[in-house]
Amino acid sequence: MVSELILFQLSSFCALMGMTLGWRGVMTRFSGFYDLPTAWSQVFWGIVLGGLYAVAADGALFVPYYNQATNDDVYTGLNIVSLVLVTLLASIGSHFLLRRKRVRKGGSQPTSGWALGLAVGGMIAMVLMYRMFEFEGIFSPLGLLNIALISVFTPRAEALITAKHGYMMLQDKRWGAILRSTFWRSALLVSVYSAAFIPLIWVFILPFIFLATPASETWIWESIPREGRRRLRRIWADQAREKTSGSVNTGGQEEVVESVGNSEE
Repeated sequence: MVSELILFQLSSFCALMGMTLGWRGVMTRFSGFYDLPTAWSQVFWGIVLGGLYAVAADGALFVPYYNQATNDDVYTGLNIVSLVLVTLLASIGSHFLLRRKRVRKGGSQPTSGWALGLAVGGMIAMVLMYRMFEFEGIFSPLGLLNIALISVFTPRAEALITAKHGYMMLQDKRWGAILRSTFWRSALLVSVYSAAFIPLIWVFILPFIFLATPASETWIWESIPREGRRRLRRIWADQAREKTSGSVNTGGQEEVVESVGNSEE
């Protein structure tokens, strides 16, 4: 009982660290210019939806996969019907959460989607890591690296999927958003579950995440009101001018010091 509690705490801690790192960067860059209370409320709903999604995916997909891997049975692949059904229900649940009046009122589907996806991905990572902590040799350097990759990049990948979902909702592509999210969630589950046993799979997962991350700023930008965009542009322009003037002043000071030193000589 104590060991199970420790494993649960470890998996929860790693998942929370991944969610925290996923919030930094994209969301902190636009901090103060989007509906932060609504985004935080989506974190709560994401934990609820993600918990249901993670448990359903674990029971219907990962456990049969794990049993085949540990019993040296011939791997027949994940059940495609269960995979599509589980991911489709998760995408529909995300869609309804992003259709809430509070979210639509400010057009904050992309930012709310990012927060929602972080929580959903955190739950997926937590349940998966809880299983992996029972693997033999998981506390080896390679095993710990695999745990770190799952804890950091699974929430971010889900955030990218759900933020894109919210962006497509702003473009009135509702069914397209659901179907596309279902496809990418299916691909993510297959990839992450495979990476739990074959860490080399991350070589194919990480490029997609790194390529999609810059586009997420465009999605988040669409959820910021026009007045906020103008203010944000002015702030960025002022920061760029200060940085440029600071580098020029520093260079000028260095030239003065060098000239004084040469004159003393």
